[in-house]
Amino acid sequence: MRLYIVRHGETDWNKERKVQGFSDIPLNEYGRHLARQTAEGMKDIPFDLAYTSPLIRAKETAEIILAGRDIPVIETNGLKEMGFGEYEGMHCGAKIKTPENEAFQKFFSDTGNFIPAEGGESIGQVMERTGKFLKELCENKELQGKHILLSTHGAAMTAFLNHIRKNTEPADFWKWQVPVNCAVTIVDVKDGVPAIAEENKIYYQEPVKRWSME
Repeated sequence: MRLYIVRHGETDWNKERKVQGFSDIPLNEYGRHLARQTAEGMKDIPFDLAYTSPLIRAKETAEIILAGRDIPVIETNGLKEMGFGEYEGMHCGAKIKTPENEAFQKFFSDTGNFIPAEGGESIGQVMERTGKFLKELCENKELQGKHILLSTHGAAMTAFLNHIRKNTEPADFWKWQVPVNCAVTIVDVKDGVPAIAEENKIYYQEPVKRWSME
């Protein structure tokens, strides 16, 4: 089994540095452009099926990548972004010094001590949710030998890759940084065990925009 894990394209909230989480924000035109460029780069990959987060930004990314192919696309909460509850919609720049903003910044700067807002998930909860889906996927004997697209989000994708690396400490959650929009990580699964084959593959020409806490 070979997995192609992709983070969705850019949204207006990404551009404005707003916390998204479960908020169902669509791709913007630049995000669709990135997805189309990614689709062109992946056009020769013989996908058998796809799983996607139920949130529209991930679903649309998968639909653009798979346009013109008759391939099943299955929605699953196992790929849904981490929920941030009352933090959603808040600007997440570190220069904003409100109590709520400073509390949220721990999600990046002091992850081991991050406390979720009302209605949000903890690091442990998102790790458990994504880990359960990853285990079920890798152990599904009917999918052995398949090429599978997984369309997901920044924190959820990070949780997936941390499981594969066996990096389960909340304090080390961001050790390998946030995947950029439409970054693809390729994972090979053998005998139910996943291993990263290639990470942060970019199919578009624009300079990669890394996350900054400024």
